[in-house]
Amino acid sequence: MLSILIIGAGGVGGYYGARLVETGHRVVLTARGEHLSAMQKNGLVVLYEERRIQCKVPAVDHAALMDNYRPSDFDVILIALKSTATQTVLDELGQWLAQCEVPVLSLQNGVDNEPLFARVLGDTRVLGGLAVRIGGHIVEPGVVEAEGVAQIVMGEWPCVPGLQDARRPLLETLKTAFEKAGIPTAISDDIRYELWRKLVINNGVNPISALTGLDTQSLTRHPRFSRVVYGMMAETAAAAKADGVELGKTDVDEMFDLISSFNAIKTSMLVDKEKGRPLELDSIAGAVLRRSEALGIEAPYTATVYALLEHTQD
Repeated sequence: MLSILIIGAGGVGGYYGARLVETGHRVVLTARGEHLSAMQKNGLVVLYEERRIQCKVPAVDHAALMDNYRPSDFDVILIALKSTATQTVLDELGQWLAQCEVPVLSLQNGVDNEPLFARVLGDTRVLGGLAVRIGGHIVEPGVVEAEGVAQIVMGEWPCVPGLQDARRPLLETLKTAFEKAGIPTAISDDIRYELWRKLVINNGVNPISALTGLDTQSLTRHPRFSRVVYGMMAETAAAAKADGVELGKTDVDEMFDLISSFNAIKTSMLVDKEKGRPLELDSIAGAVLRRSEALGIEAPYTATVYALLEHTQD
């Protein structure tokens, strides 16, 4: 059995943690505030489809983590935080993480998290990943709700085509463990490509959903908003070239069809806006705008929605 640290026990991290605990893996979760207190007192409850998963699992804040654990206590450290918290986590835990060579697997939105971790920990310790077709939120302290296929796609970051990587055996071990826990999992030979494909969806629906208050189905079926969604997706695909990733109309069409086939999901950015939390705007739309500027291309849909949403936060 594996020993896994999950930093960020929100909807995504809490769901994956509970599934892994169910199959006997040793899991430690980090959280804060009332959510942490509730988990420490009553355990973690996960509502998923028709199931109610309740488990007792060690839950700590970052200070207690550093006091009571060493990074070498774990086989892998999984990051399931909002991308807005990545730099803060590195500021708080960077020296602690640097004590050993345990790999770090990011399951966050955006394409800028892995470079941040690599800058502090080195390229050989970073695993890129994404949670696919999962919606998850804390519905009350100690309770998270999740829906969707909840697949994980992961791979070495950065990948070197044709070169066997020492991280691959761990990825295979994780894949087996995740799938036995009921988590569909795939290993990618080009995780940067997969991260950009997810950003196509995230930039397409997250910012405009936070701006309009509409769920994904309402956006993709709306006669005018659907054009904005598709336009922001196309701008994301064009911006990927700045990172050496080639995405075309086929990718955009596939991602648009995929999000259109989802249930009516309230995006994470919309939930954050409703709860008054910081938005992943810079990590999603900002990432597209920075690459577009570097390439000397326009991204008018993304720039407009970014400006309007940023204005509502002032």
